Amino acid sequence: MIATVTAPAVPSDNAGSGPARGGLAGLTPSGRAIVPIGWSLYDFANTIFSYAVVSYAMGLWLVDDTRFGQGGGQLAFSVAIAVSVGINAIVSPILGMLSDRAGGRRLPYLLFFTLLCIIPTAVIGNSPALLGLVLFTVANFAYQSALIYYDATLKTVSHPATRGKLSGIGVAIGYCGTIFIGVLIFLLDLPVASVFFVAAALFGLFAIPLFLVVREPAPPLGTPRPGFRDALASLSQLAATIADARKVPGLGRFLLGRFFYSDAVNTIIVVMAIVATEAMGLTDTVANLILLSLAVVAVLASFGWGALVDRLGPKRTLMLVLGSWAIGLVIGGVSLGIQGSTGLALFIFAGAILGSGLGGVQVADRVLMIRLSPPPKLGEFFGLYGLVGKGSQVIGQLLFGAIVFLLVDSLGVVAYQIAVLSLLVTMLIGLWLIRPVSDRWSGSGEVPMASPPPERLAPASAPIEPR
Repeated sequence: MIATVTAPAVPSDNAGSGPARGGLAGLTPSGRAIVPIGWSLYDFANTIFSYAVVSYAMGLWLVDDTRFGQGGGQLAFSVAIAVSVGINAIVSPILGMLSDRAGGRRLPYLLFFTLLCIIPTAVIGNSPALLGLVLFTVANFAYQSALIYYDATLKTVSHPATRGKLSGIGVAIGYCGTIFIGVLIFLLDLPVASVFFVAAALFGLFAIPLFLVVREPAPPLGTPRPGFRDALASLSQLAATIADARKVPGLGRFLLGRFFYSDAVNTIIVVMAIVATEAMGLTDTVANLILLSLAVVAVLASFGWGALVDRLGPKRTLMLVLGSWAIGLVIGGVSLGIQGSTGLALFIFAGAILGSGLGGVQVADRVLMIRLSPPPKLGEFFGLYGLVGKGSQVIGQLLFGAIVFLLVDSLGVVAYQIAVLSLLVTMLIGLWLIRPVSDRWSGSGEVPMASPPPERLAPASAPIEPR
């Protein structure tokens, strides 16, 4: 059970409920403007990988006729995504629990998985098709794993009152990474095979500041360093973690809703370039420019969504985001069946809605997750958060890839329409599921305590249970 909702005292980097200074320095308990800058630059760095490798280069590299071809390449790409994300979904709770057992330290794990992403990515372009597929699977697994720890560090570098704003800044700067690498690909006219090394190098370069400027509270004296036995213990505790999450008001329903709406979000991120080239008939260069322009929309929208999170709360903001996504998916699916400039205009308009909403999802739902999590189990519950999002991506990718593979030869573009519109159903289910969830649970320490928490969640005299 969850024995307490009150976090132990920590050093000043994680203290306080509101900013003590203005500007960037006021966003972080450390009072150092360089901290939110360094933290946000990791969003810049990992979005370079997300856009250049996952959204742009890998799918195009695989569907090339010299490798797997259109149908086979789309299916191979979907399987690679499903395998990498699926394995990550299984181990996400373990990864989160290990960092909790290490006294809440996330940065050593973040560094390890960042390097595990960068190194395989750098050599994909010069590899045979099958080996490149394996290397991508490893790199994407590591990228997804790193996000568990990066998202959890938001609590370290921000005040409760500034979570939304700093999360929005991080997402916006992340999309600046998309713009940066997209412009670089265009200006240098990089062949798809060359994109992998460039993306890996830039990911590493811009990830460095976070590890130099962010300082985590020291673990309590005597905290053991987790090892293999801890990993086994964490695995055996997964059922207990799920049971604990169900006891927190609204958390179980939010995670289930996230499973459904993440299916659409994560699938669109991955297949956008293939849809643009194969369904709309655009060249690689034009597809890159369109995706680049949509990233600009995402940057601007992220600041707006971040402000709404702090004003309306993460739950209401997330509802607005998902509603806009449902509209965008309908317009996007219809646009694929319209020829000429009208279809292209609708496709771009739908992409702008989805791009805006993509930033909004990232801004709002990680803040909502913090709002619903008791501090002692933040890493553990962020593991579940990763599990449900990635588990849905496995299903979404396999479904999308299977629809295209089975129908593209007989139906052509209609196969892509069916695949895109199939995502609308899961989006609407997710929207319905999170509708009753409240983001005002005081047990997280993020909002004022209106009344004592239920005894089953936090007995007043109970100590933190040993792990």
